[in-house]
Amino acid sequence: MAVVVLSSPIVSPLGINIDMSKNLGSFHKVQLFSVSTPLRSRKPVVTVASSRKSVKNIGAGLASEDKKLLLERYGYDANEFASQSKSRRKEEERSGRNSQKEEEVVAVQPRTTHRLLQVLAGTAKRKKLLSLKGMDVRPMMEVVKGAAFGILQAAGGCPTSLRPGRWLDLYSGTGSVGIEAISRGCSEAHFVEMDPWVVSNVLQPNLEHTGFVEASVIHTARVENFLERADKLVGKDGAFDYISVTPPYMEVDYEVLMDQVSKSPAIGENTFIVVEYPSRTTMLDSCGCLEKMTDRRFGRTHLAIYGPKWAQKPRKS
Repeated sequence: MAVVVLSSPIVSPLGINIDMSKNLGSFHKVQLFSVSTPLRSRKPVVTVASSRKSVKNIGAGLASEDKKLLLERYGYDANEFASQSKSRRKEEERSGRNSQKEEEVVAVQPRTTHRLLQVLAGTAKRKKLLSLKGMDVRPMMEVVKGAAFGILQAAGGCPTSLRPGRWLDLYSGTGSVGIEAISRGCSEAHFVEMDPWVVSNVLQPNLEHTGFVEASVIHTARVENFLERADKLVGKDGAFDYISVTPPYMEVDYEVLMDQVSKSPAIGENTFIVVEYPSRTTMLDSCGCLEKMTDRRFGRTHLAIYGPKWAQKPRKS
């Protein structure tokens, strides 16, 4: 049996002297443990965590010389350890840059179109129209569009078609409302759309597909700017017979927008205005010289139509 006897100070790995003789008083020889085989000298084991967070925090709070001394005391090459840490940091930086590039690639994905819309009635009935995938351009729902034209046709005295006139399609996007108007009898339609990509890749192809290019005028401009300069842009023909207002719900203030429409030279005393708006939006009973004819709800979408006094239905007493 091997007996280990402590008779001299012990030096800890951190350089602290421990004098066991002082601590044990008169007992200079103490049997600490016994083994059946001779003791072998073994190198202390230091476990280094494999996660990046743990590697980064090794030796946190110690000066660089203390870290080097600690590593060398346990049999590690301090320079090699530092080199590995630096390599890991570079790898993390590259990984971060790659992730950022991937996010940029996602942000610039090309816009694409599909044919989900169609003309509901008239000369271009059932012809498919292009629309933008996603929610960048939100066309008027077919049920809302059908109801709006039904009301306008009845007000004009002809349930099957619109009375001849000129249509102004504000926030036109796909152009589906103005195209529907031409298909049902309007002689001309003006489309106001500020996005050049939508004009070139959606609106213009739809006009070509339906054969309405000659009866159309496209204004690539902001609606606010168009309304301010309407007298110069529409020419000698003056006010429009019909105006559709179908903006992106969350990007406009309806009170400001409708006030601008009411004061624009684009409307006259015989104009009909179709307004699509979301729930929790208050629409006034009049728009300039025009009075509200109807206000209907389709789920979360509302439809208000303003018209001249002669088109108002007599109210029941």
